[in-house]
Amino acid sequence: MTVNRKTKYLWNDFSSFLCNIDIGVGQGSALSPILSALYLSLIFHIFEKHLKNLNIPISVLSFVNDELFISQSKSLSISNTNLFYSYNIILSLFIRFGLVIKHEKAEIFHFSRLHRAFNPPLLDLMSPSRPILLSKPTWRYLGFIFNHKLLFQAHIDFYANKAISTIKCMKMLGNSTRCLIPLQKR
Repeated sequence: MTVNRKTKYLWNDFSSFLCNIDIGVGQGSALSPILSALYLSLIFHIFEKHLKNLNIPISVLSFVNDELFISQSKSLSISNTNLFYSYNIILSLFIRFGLVIKHEKAEIFHFSRLHRAFNPPLLDLMSPSRPILLSKPTWRYLGFIFNHKLLFQAHIDFYANKAISTIKCMKMLGNSTRCLIPLQKR
């Protein structure tokens, strides 16, 4: 099976020519998350050493190829500064390893104990080629939806709407020529 992929190898200052590859593990393969985790584990090991040497208090959670950077501080400016430095460190490591970070997929999220309206500041990565990251109003992680105050209203709304739309779809299917049997409706 031809997969029409090309690769290029980088080693220090050496860069190979573009080669056709007809074998490999594509996205969606069962081996893909395992191999990406093995490859990324070295990068995150180096990253955590950099953070420790620079005394930047950032924690990293990783689930397959979704990473979460956690900064805990009473000040949003300190938290944003820590996120700024950690983001630039991981970006430089990815570039050194020949990988790309899709900035449009990067998200930041701040929790707050404030009782008033909460408008967190932007995270400006200070470079014309890099974006300004906006704080999201909700954060979705492993199927749970959180808001800035750790209230589950957004989570409840999302899954209640999903259940209601499923019931409406079942009602439409139940009125067709070959309707659903009661077991399927349950």
